[in-house]
Amino acid sequence: MNTKKIIAGIIFAIFLSNSLTAQTDYKPTEKNLQNREWFKNAKFGLFIHWGMYCQLAGGGDKGIAEWIMNDKKIPVVEYEKLATFFNPTQFNPADWVSMVKKAGIKYITITTKHHEGFAMYDSKASDYNVVKKTPYGKDIIKLLKDECDKQGIKLFFYYSQLDWHNTDYFPRGRTGQDFTGRSENADWNKYIDYMNVQLNELLTNYGEVGGIWFDGMWDKPNANWRLGETYSLIHRIQNGTLIGSNHHMSLNEGEDFLMFERDLPGENKMGFNQTSSIPENVPLEMCETMNGSWGYNIVDNNYKSSSELIQTMVKASGFGANFLLNTGPMPNGKIQPENVDTLLKMGKWLEKYGETIYGTTKGPIKPAYWGATTQKNGNVWVHILNVKDENILIGKLSKKLKSARFFDDHSNTKFKETEFGVILNIPKEKRKPVDTIIELEM
Repeated sequence: MNTKKIIAGIIFAIFLSNSLTAQTDYKPTEKNLQNREWFKNAKFGLFIHWGMYCQLAGGGDKGIAEWIMNDKKIPVVEYEKLATFFNPTQFNPADWVSMVKKAGIKYITITTKHHEGFAMYDSKASDYNVVKKTPYGKDIIKLLKDECDKQGIKLFFYYSQLDWHNTDYFPRGRTGQDFTGRSENADWNKYIDYMNVQLNELLTNYGEVGGIWFDGMWDKPNANWRLGETYSLIHRIQNGTLIGSNHHMSLNEGEDFLMFERDLPGENKMGFNQTSSIPENVPLEMCETMNGSWGYNIVDNNYKSSSELIQTMVKASGFGANFLLNTGPMPNGKIQPENVDTLLKMGKWLEKYGETIYGTTKGPIKPAYWGATTQKNGNVWVHILNVKDENILIGKLSKKLKSARFFDDHSNTKFKETEFGVILNIPKEKRKPVDTIIELEM
């Protein structure tokens, strides 16, 4: 049967069954609210950037990875050849998920389609996918989803709204310009229809989906993305699925969590964040790389230490945000040993100190140069990450402090309440190399 007719039929069926009008006055369902609460408590996720770009593995430049098609100006007709030798025969989803659990990670977010436009699942909307075009010929997303379900790990789907391959992504945005060789006889609304069909597939064929992690709106920030329509589609098919978008701005109506790329909430060291306000009761998430690349990059060995990443996770928790830490699997389907080693070290730390991270909310004192605070069920933990003097001014508390004791051995430490806030005494012999945790009793 003609593929175009099949796609047209799917689109027609989607848009006839219930009107997908703009999602105005969005009210999350009870299941959605429950999933938000689960998400806020999870605190630690694994981001997986995996696509055909992993085979070019950096192209001789640090940080290029998943952007290599754009940065090296590779035409579509040439880039498509990558699919003919994408064959990750050593991909073992059971190994991936088992490692994730040992690392104390509660959910995975994986790229189902990145900016290159290639689907890592069996899409009927386009033959440009891992099942139809590669010698591997298997649905990677289904294999991983089945294993996540088996081992009790939630799976979220990253989906790029930006597409350097699809002809109908026109007019071009800030990236993927004329070098691609795509026709300019295009229809933007047809592209949005195509995107909604693929989202329908992901939400229909893979069981319960934790969330949809959008990326790419920043490429054409003023375009008519028909967001209300797309968000209504997602919430209609699975009303518990959370929607987030890496547009670097404040929440749009219909979005369920707010994310920050390589920055803590409210910060803008990377130059991405244009968020004007952070809602009080909406889940937050910070995503970060282990080196300088999202996708696998053979020449990027600038790895962050496990200690540095643990401290970033702690600070994210101090803002009430999840920490989504990225890995880019290798072309053979394995996760880099360096990344596995880092994740397992973080898991060891969480085995001992996870009580002060999982299920917590942001603490009573905002994160500062010295560290952060978290709290849960009346317990308040002060995480001292950077200490030079024995006495540290951490700021003001809303209640009178009764006691302060070290988390590791439960011994008391001295403290003083001043007009400027609480001063804690941290003797050198009590300090830990990564995080010295003190539990406060009011």
